[in-house]
Amino acid sequence: MVIFSGLMLALLLAALDQTIVSTALLTIVNDLDRANGSAEMPWVVTSYLLASTAVAPIYGKLADLFGPKKIFIFSIVLFLAGSVLSGMSANMPELIAFRAVQGLGGGGLMALVFTIIGQVVSPAERGKYQGYFTATFMFAMVIGPLIGGFFTDHSHILGISGWRWIFYVNIPVGAVALIVISAVLHVTETHVKHKIDYAGAALITLAACGLLLATQLGANGEEAWGSWQVVSLFAGGIALTVLFVFWEAKIASEPIIPMHLFRNRVFTIANSMALVVGITMMGSLTYLSVYLQFVVGYSATGAGLAILPMMLGVGPAAMATGIAISKIGKYKPFPIIGSAIAVLGMFLMSRLGVHTSALDRGLYMLVLGLGLGMTMPVLTLAVQNALPFKDIGTGTSSNLFFRNMGSSFGTAIFGAILSNRLVAYLKHDLPGSASSQLTNSGGGTSLSRTSLLQESAAAAQHGIKDLFDTVLRDFTGAMSVVFETAAGIMVVAFVLSLFLKQVALRKPGAPSPAKDTGADAGSEELAPSPAVH
Repeated sequence: MVIFSGLMLALLLAALDQTIVSTALLTIVNDLDRANGSAEMPWVVTSYLLASTAVAPIYGKLADLFGPKKIFIFSIVLFLAGSVLSGMSANMPELIAFRAVQGLGGGGLMALVFTIIGQVVSPAERGKYQGYFTATFMFAMVIGPLIGGFFTDHSHILGISGWRWIFYVNIPVGAVALIVISAVLHVTETHVKHKIDYAGAALITLAACGLLLATQLGANGEEAWGSWQVVSLFAGGIALTVLFVFWEAKIASEPIIPMHLFRNRVFTIANSMALVVGITMMGSLTYLSVYLQFVVGYSATGAGLAILPMMLGVGPAAMATGIAISKIGKYKPFPIIGSAIAVLGMFLMSRLGVHTSALDRGLYMLVLGLGLGMTMPVLTLAVQNALPFKDIGTGTSSNLFFRNMGSSFGTAIFGAILSNRLVAYLKHDLPGSASSQLTNSGGGTSLSRTSLLQESAAAAQHGIKDLFDTVLRDFTGAMSVVFETAAGIMVVAFVLSLFLKQVALRKPGAPSPAKDTGADAGSEELAPSPAVH
């Protein structure tokens, strides 16, 4: 149907903008602020991540209160406005601010695409669509750096700096999505007067921003993990989270995330799995790219192409899983099998070395992709199927929120492990002078991974070949620890999947679950089947 093409375009845009900027950062800095821009460079990515993650639960609740169509259109317009402003940025602070505006819109796109699927497709048929959209999401994550590299490689296109087209290209695609959604999406909208939980929205936004800022400062090496800035942000984020839970449970009349949903076993376990999968997925993608560039010697664009085998695993597995769920009416076996395969994939990735062949690398990535593809689509589907129709937006956006938080934590956790292990290995294996140069230049574990790799390469190139080989060997050794840790974390997802309850997939017009799913007894309601064209 036409509606799904519009939704896919919107999801493609939001997912692309999480990764498309990565290959263009150096070019952007050189153009906007060659002298001082490098210190602000990570915030071009971080500002988008912060904004899109923090607002996801708010969009979900607003969609439940007022219907998703108006909120979705607002998020597209906001995303396009942020894209135009980002492309017009004259300096780094402007770009960072406008990327945050983009993120505010992108967070809505990500949350509401899956919410709308939950409202226009019955759970019995929803699996295959979740598979298609999960494949689209992963495809966008992988090709983002490739598209960014293409525009960056062209200094000017139609008289405009090539990197600015990274943002301007969103305009025609987003406009098509906006027209399609406006014309063909017809959903049931509520006309009851609601009270928006402004305090809850502020608390969850501030809590998420505090925790994400702390992890990003530590991961980027801007502050030591034990610095007062990072510790204060973590403490503040945790305190605000506790306050948010209290407010939502005891005070808010229409909470952003109703706490009774956590009594629903499916909701709690699926969101816990989303957190764990987010940690391992983004961590593996981020540091796999670093390995391909530093050890194998690929450019950023080449590294993006080299990751395609993972996409070849995720895409078909996600689509096949969705179709199978729709046919057999059960979802529980797939995250069990998928998470087990993902554990194997992470273990295989830990075997990557200096001399690993391209065929072996591709096979390892394919296995990991198959596991993730079988797991990811099920989590959103399970949450939507287990909740009353009136809570689909909240449930869907909560699942996205936990996955995005996991992605941020994963990047930080694996970055700390990589830096710590690499510093330790270099101190042990390199001559004293070279070791001191590499490990002391950034203050030990607070050293950013980028500067550490650059220092390592520079020192090695001034020495003999054996020195360079040692640096590469130590780096792959540190990477092995990263993926071994990821495999261990993925075991947690496997264990959780064993406790994921199978709830019968509802047919069109079937009542929403009430018993044992977090809905109040007697509150069953028919899940409407909105008209689409």
